[in-house]
Amino acid sequence: MPLTVKRPARWSWRRLLPWAVGTLPILCGLAIMHWQIERDLRDNSQATVQQVVNHVERILDGVSTAAQALLPLAGRPCSEVTLALREQVTRNAFVRSTNLFNHDTLYCSSLLGDYDEPVNPLDYTEGQLWLMDGNSITPGHPLLVYRTGQEGRGAIATVDGDHLLTALRLIADDETLGIQIGRHWLGADGLVHTGTPPTAASAHVSQYSARYPFSVHGGYGPDKPMEVLRSQYPALLGLLLVIGALIGLACRWQLRRASSSRAELNRALEANEFIPYFQPVVRKGDYRWAGAEVLMRWQHPHEGLVRPDLFIPYAEHSGQIVPMTRALMLLTAQGLAPYSALMEDGFHIGINITADHCRDLGLLDDCRTFLQHFPPGRVILTLELTERKLIEATPITLELFEKLHQMGVMIALDDFGTGQSSLNYLRQFKIDYLKIDQSFVAMIGSDALSQHILDTIIDLSTKLELGIVAEGVETDVQRDYLARQQVDFQQGYLYARPMPLEEFLQALAAQPASLRLPQGVPPEIMPG
Repeated sequence: MPLTVKRPARWSWRRLLPWAVGTLPILCGLAIMHWQIERDLRDNSQATVQQVVNHVERILDGVSTAAQALLPLAGRPCSEVTLALREQVTRNAFVRSTNLFNHDTLYCSSLLGDYDEPVNPLDYTEGQLWLMDGNSITPGHPLLVYRTGQEGRGAIATVDGDHLLTALRLIADDETLGIQIGRHWLGADGLVHTGTPPTAASAHVSQYSARYPFSVHGGYGPDKPMEVLRSQYPALLGLLLVIGALIGLACRWQLRRASSSRAELNRALEANEFIPYFQPVVRKGDYRWAGAEVLMRWQHPHEGLVRPDLFIPYAEHSGQIVPMTRALMLLTAQGLAPYSALMEDGFHIGINITADHCRDLGLLDDCRTFLQHFPPGRVILTLELTERKLIEATPITLELFEKLHQMGVMIALDDFGTGQSSLNYLRQFKIDYLKIDQSFVAMIGSDALSQHILDTIIDLSTKLELGIVAEGVETDVQRDYLARQQVDFQQGYLYARPMPLEEFLQALAAQPASLRLPQGVPPEIMPG
């Protein structure tokens, strides 16, 4: 049940915290899974790139062998070496053509025989490899050219770009790969580009050949990690969601438990937030303060002063009212005891109790501790029975009431006339006072039926020789009527509202001395 009338904020931290706590393991799990996926993708990419490097090196090994075999023929007439050039093409599956050059001029080709074309060593990376975007025979078709020579003459062997594309497309069809030679690079699209290959969005890897001047770059697109997550980790992803939901629910349950009425009342009890308020009770005739009813108030650190109707019923329902009352009695005794000289002998202090207080004899110790704070006879403790819970006449209850009377503690029946068991209580227990409920007092002069009931209660108390206290007196008409009916005590806003301890002591000290103090009270006891 709510302890204040304030509505909780729609997006308070208590509402958001379970979501945050539940989301945290999911985010951490996703982060770990993403790291693992990136690591696996990088390992896969590294392995793939290494395979491409090895494959291209095997191609170049064959091409290099063919070129090295033709190197001694460089400079000889084309008609003498044409057959040898074509023989190397036939023997090596990767070699598309072989050529010889002399004085940096290509003069003999396995495809065309005699030929005349300049050879620029600067076109070749490290003078050895050149990635071409086609030639005059196959324009726009990639070629890999291998050159070897010395002193301006040597051999050239070409590789069809399809052999390179096979490595790029078949070794890893879901990976972005590229072969770079100098300023040019070949991608899986089959085109030769100028510049630097683009960096892969995920698991980018670059591997350089230790034997030839080329490198291979690989990696995956931006959607690859999520694709792997969905395809390979659905069970783990589901487990994360379940764990996150369970943790969020556990956090919500714990917060609800920690912020529950029971937990909040326990916290307030430990923090001494339940404080006494005092409403004076005046006697008939001279209307002097004959005592005060102690009312429990909750001084909440954030909500301020909490109304008793918002927490007392729950405290009685949960059984926490007993330790709360015990703490209230102790605070009351400690607060009043230093100023006991302000009170006349027999000053009544009323404390409300319920059925929970009557289930064992622990109340005796609480009352004894309370009375020990005051000089003998200075205070009369009155326990006011409320009827929100039925008090059963068990042997323990009867023994409790008997010992309370032996101790000098009086019993009052609170709100008499409104509960279902008031008359039973009069028959079963020894009652000292009846407290007339304010609903009857409020009808004085306006409701004939309620006034007849009031007169009957007063007549009953007289016949049973019980004291009587009228609650809720707010007007002079009510005061005077009760005075004519010889009601012993009156209590209500006409005389004073409930007030905290300091204000009560100040008001008590401000009464005329002839009405309240014995002679010789030292001024230093007066509260400031």
